[in-house]
Amino acid sequence: MSANGGTKAIVAALAANLGIAVTKFIAFLLTGSSSMLAESIHSVADSGNQGLLLIGGRRAKREATPQHPFGYGRERYIYAFIVAIVLFSLGGLFALYEAYHKASDPHAITEWQWVPVVVLLAAIVMEGFSFRTAIKESNLVRGKQTWVRFIRRAKAPELPVVLLEDFGALVGLVFALFGVGMTLITGDGMWDAAGTAMIGVLLVIIAITLAIETKSLLLGEGAERGELAKIEQAVTSGPEVERIIHMKTLYLGPEELMVAAKIAVPACESAEELARGINAVEARIRREVPIARVIYLEPDIYSAAAERAGTGQAADTAVPEAATTDAPAADEVAGRSGS
Repeated sequence: MSANGGTKAIVAALAANLGIAVTKFIAFLLTGSSSMLAESIHSVADSGNQGLLLIGGRRAKREATPQHPFGYGRERYIYAFIVAIVLFSLGGLFALYEAYHKASDPHAITEWQWVPVVVLLAAIVMEGFSFRTAIKESNLVRGKQTWVRFIRRAKAPELPVVLLEDFGALVGLVFALFGVGMTLITGDGMWDAAGTAMIGVLLVIIAITLAIETKSLLLGEGAERGELAKIEQAVTSGPEVERIIHMKTLYLGPEELMVAAKIAVPACESAEELARGINAVEARIRREVPIARVIYLEPDIYSAAAERAGTGQAADTAVPEAATTDAPAADEVAGRSGS
């Protein structure tokens, strides 16, 4: 659901930004407004970003290979991180440069004065429809989470990226309208420069936020608390497992979770019985958490005494390590010492 919803939101934002970019460029050429130029580049950057998200989504669907045995699901995170870089450089830094350039040589808007106002108002309407689509699709997967928590915790990067971009676009349009409007009212081009600088600061903040959140996904995030509880319940709810010795989870992609656990199992008479028990546990995990597609379960016999005796994973088992074949037997050593 999140992948389909993300694609729909991306396409809506791409269509809106392409149309808005063209009209903003025309308004800039007619008026020379720096706010209009900054907003034009902002829309071009957003359009490129949405294209990157679509490419990332397509490439992430490739089948696993021997070189990449866990597939390419996390490629969506890489492209989302590139989006943050593009937004920071092409959007934010360019707007700040343009604000500095405008402040060095401020001039009023003397021709086609009505054009930027009409274009900005039309752009606000189009961006509003795009933002509405992103909100609608996000609500399908957001549940009861707050918007801040949804953006910070979402494993699929597309919807948070589009939400922040559309929100930034709407606020940026308001800043541009403020700068252009005050310039038209006062005849002072410094207001145009101020509006452009506000757009630049806004885009830099959004880009940094996206980079921080996407970096966490790239480093690798585990299952959420609710998902962990379901997995633990699925593992221990049957007679096959006495307890979980330790467990780790990792998102291989937005819709693929890896579960690795060492589990304490009761003594059994055959390997076949043990294998049937592990298969039953895996089936329960997948039933409770369908995105848990890669599961590794290591059976062991738990011993509290062994756990208290040492530290680390080796201490969590009652089965001692086998003696190495290179070490001489005790009676052989005793025989050599007595001879």
